[in-house]
Amino acid sequence: MSRVDPFGLPGRFWRGNLHTHSTASDGHLAPLAVRDFYRSAGYDFLAITDHALERFGYPLTDVSAHDTADFVTLRSAELHAGHIDSGHFWHLLGIGLPAAFDRPGDDETGPELAARALAAGSFVAAAHPAWYGATESEIRSLGPIHVVEVWNATAADLNDRPDSWYVLDQLLSRGGRYSAIATDDAHFTGERNDALQAWVWVKSEALTAPGLLAALKTGQFYSSTGPEFRSIEIDAARCMTIRCTPVDRAFVTGLGHEVASVQGHDLTEAIVDLSALTGSYCRVTVRDRDGGRAWSNPIQLE
Repeated sequence: MSRVDPFGLPGRFWRGNLHTHSTASDGHLAPLAVRDFYRSAGYDFLAITDHALERFGYPLTDVSAHDTADFVTLRSAELHAGHIDSGHFWHLLGIGLPAAFDRPGDDETGPELAARALAAGSFVAAAHPAWYGATESEIRSLGPIHVVEVWNATAADLNDRPDSWYVLDQLLSRGGRYSAIATDDAHFTGERNDALQAWVWVKSEALTAPGLLAALKTGQFYSSTGPEFRSIEIDAARCMTIRCTPVDRAFVTGLGHEVASVQGHDLTEAIVDLSALTGSYCRVTVRDRDGGRAWSNPIQLE
């Protein structure tokens, strides 16, 4: 039986949030207060992704001077340039940007900005497509970005559009290779519950910014709003074994409407036959009794 990365790799899982804001843009806590908030909540790492817009002075928020052995930050920003067809400017996350990264240019397009962030060595995400109506073809135009933000907690209370799996499934069905992240996008306004709602678990041998960034780029992580995966394994007969914290449902989603699922009560293991899935990929979702979910990254089926 073969393991599906990242569960069989050396190291341990570290919990982090890859999308949040501070008073350097439109958040309501100072950068160090945001850092302290997540550290106190038991997180291991954080990306503060303030909006790189002129009205905020194009911030590239960096509190890494305060990193400790048990908490690491990644210099990051939410990048904006050009416009999608709806008229809204692009929203991209650049995680792990160099300090010398130039601000978005006045005439720069979204795809050009994404290419520049990739060339600079960052982990690049298409942020919350559902929130502002970005389409599959528009995301594809960004080129070889790493990931799509499939769950954005703050969007649940902004316009009830937290879930962007629809666009990632379309990309995957057309041969795209992307990972998936769930995030808070916390602003700490007090008007909505936008913190500690969604996160990633990244598998790395060490809690360091370079180690985390490398693991993110290679998809060595999964996303959650509650449950935790222990392992995902597929045998030669296309039978998948999912082990996790207690859940009531496990789904293996494939091409189009294809799905194989197991239902029960406080399941910690689910064995799923994948023989009915005809596509080249699948993804795993587990859901607990409170509605919390964990999502694997897309899995390529040989």
